[in-house]
Amino acid sequence: MAAITRLRLLHHSSPTLKPSLLLSKCPHSPSHSFNTNLRRKFSATPLCSNSVSTHQSSSSADGSGGSIVGDLLDYLNESWTHFHATAEAKRQLIAAGFHLLNENDEWDLKPGGRYFFTRNMSCLVAFAIGENTVNKDGFKPNLETHLIPLLSTKLEETLESKEKSTASSLKPAHHPLLMQALSDELNCGIHDIVSVELNICDTQPGCLGGGNDEFIFSGRLDNLASSYCALRALIDSCKLASDLSSEHAIRMVALFDNEEVGSDSVQGAGAPTMFQAMRRIVSCLVNEYVGEGAFERAIRHSFLVSADMAHGVHPNFMDKHEEHHRPEMQKGLVIKHNANQRYATSGVTAFLFKEVGKIHNLPTQEFVVRNDMGCGSTIGPILASGVGIRTVDCGIAQLSMHSVREICGKEDIDIAYKHFKAFYQTFSSIDRKLKVDF
Repeated sequence: MAAITRLRLLHHSSPTLKPSLLLSKCPHSPSHSFNTNLRRKFSATPLCSNSVSTHQSSSSADGSGGSIVGDLLDYLNESWTHFHATAEAKRQLIAAGFHLLNENDEWDLKPGGRYFFTRNMSCLVAFAIGENTVNKDGFKPNLETHLIPLLSTKLEETLESKEKSTASSLKPAHHPLLMQALSDELNCGIHDIVSVELNICDTQPGCLGGGNDEFIFSGRLDNLASSYCALRALIDSCKLASDLSSEHAIRMVALFDNEEVGSDSVQGAGAPTMFQAMRRIVSCLVNEYVGEGAFERAIRHSFLVSADMAHGVHPNFMDKHEEHHRPEMQKGLVIKHNANQRYATSGVTAFLFKEVGKIHNLPTQEFVVRNDMGCGSTIGPILASGVGIRTVDCGIAQLSMHSVREICGKEDIDIAYKHFKAFYQTFSSIDRKLKVDF
């Protein structure tokens, strides 16, 4: 999951804040964005074709408008598991000049600085500080008996040979053939492997396809596509020193682990990782120079973008969507609404996020689930209800969600990237013009 956020702190009425004490912007992500009135913000949102050159989208990095699809495919093909995805994101952040923090250490943050940390090496939060003020009737597999991976057809021979070579009388937790394969890959003894977290992956690389190469076919599009677009947007929005020189907020992205199996884990969206980081950032930068409730006031001025993929309409199953809210591929980010609060979008947050796209000529779509259909949810309500932050739920339209090979539109990747980047760069000026509670 990706979350993009912007955090913004409120200035105390009497003392003057020094530049070194101000927050600016802070992420999926990922996905989500925050805004506060010391002019600090957090933004978190917070990822495939063999035929695409890894250098095809290099021009997008310098803002010249090139496509990032080739880079997305590279990212997807490197991200076999959540750990690989985090490692690749870490590599890109370090290459872009971000500094690695440790949650256990005391932080020394500076205006204009770019930082990130990981939790469990499967969850990542990155931020940049501005320099100015702070199907029910179908086949149902049995999950216990129908999804066991095939390893070999001659297990008896293998088992006999392995049992002769081990001195342990304890029954192994995993088949000896699997353990031998792992030890060979790691170049270590079988008994040197004390614990395993195993992921079964499709080894076919992501690629472009369709009659005009307009589709991306890949595993893990949900939700690495959102995560990559958010991560890339953060990196490219603060690539130059001047990008943060007039920033009043903190730009942030949070990429969470475990969302599809439940967000209640140490490294999941249900954990207070992002908000703990935001509170520490506020504490590091403002100290005693900001008055009562600095963090709480900062949250109220912040904005979060919960970025998760959306169920696009399939031409063979158009009746599964509400007639006037059918998200199409290649038509821009989908803003999600639900009266039962399965999504965190409100009228105000949808307006603000659409205004970002409108100013930059980026299309958006609206999605409401049919009343006779079930509705999934995202990390948006989890994060929004945790601290009361303004939140919008959005995503890239895709087909075959949660299957081994998923499909999305090539153009939507670039639209999402541009929208997230525009959010980091221009949301503050848009938000200042809107008054709701007064």
